[in-house]
Amino acid sequence: MPERRTTPRQKFSLYMRVLDDDTQEQLGHMVEVSSDGLKLETSVDLPINKDYYLRVELTPELADRPFIVFIARTRWSKVGILPNLFQCGFQIIEMMPDDKEIFLNIVKKFAS
Repeated sequence: MPERRTTPRQKFSLYMRVLDDDTQEQLGHMVEVSSDGLKLETSVDLPINKDYYLRVELTPELADRPFIVFIARTRWSKVGILPNLFQCGFQIIEMMPDDKEIFLNIVKKFAS
């Protein structure tokens, strides 16, 4: 399948939990990010083309709030290196400008 991503993802060096903001359940943690998407490592095979309100937990060193919330859509999901883990790609659909600024600063600081 040809690459459709317009912004390259980068490895993410900080452990950041990502939760489903509606259920408060942990979906996984970020392993790669870009300015308009992210890849999660998760224990659940998430359905494709589903929109989630994702909550990313923050520390005081990252921002003056405990979390950011945004809408992201699953674009793909596949089995990871271990058979009980999945890799899921998300496209960011909607993010408030203040949250986007925090997210981009995190990407800039911790993505390589």
